[in-house]
Amino acid sequence: MSDLFWLTDQQMAKLSPCFPKSHGKTRVDDRHVLSGIIFINRKGLQWRNAPSADGPPKTLYSRWKRWCEKGIFARMLRESAKQGGDIETLMVDATHLKTHRMATSMRLKKGGVAA
Repeated sequence: MSDLFWLTDQQMAKLSPCFPKSHGKTRVDDRHVLSGIIFINRKGLQWRNAPSADGPPKTLYSRWKRWCEKGIFARMLRESAKQGGDIETLMVDATHLKTHRMATSMRLKKGGVAA
């Protein structure tokens, strides 16, 4: 894939204080894992479709799940906001509204309220 996402040295330097400490085991490089997680989220892919350069899909998913539960990503965002600097992205928003097609005929069913 030619459009792989890689964090720069400067970005990693800002984020590295937020990473949890290793507990004796050597683990897959945080830069590769975080780059893979960002790539998957940006492209909307399944974990199994992650680029092999970022590490095994199971590792990406496990690290993403663990870091979400521990609030690592929230800490990264807070620290990035405190550091300020040049703003390239003002907001990240992944909200959407999905309505089932049957919702439009709800008022026509027995017990429904006409609008």
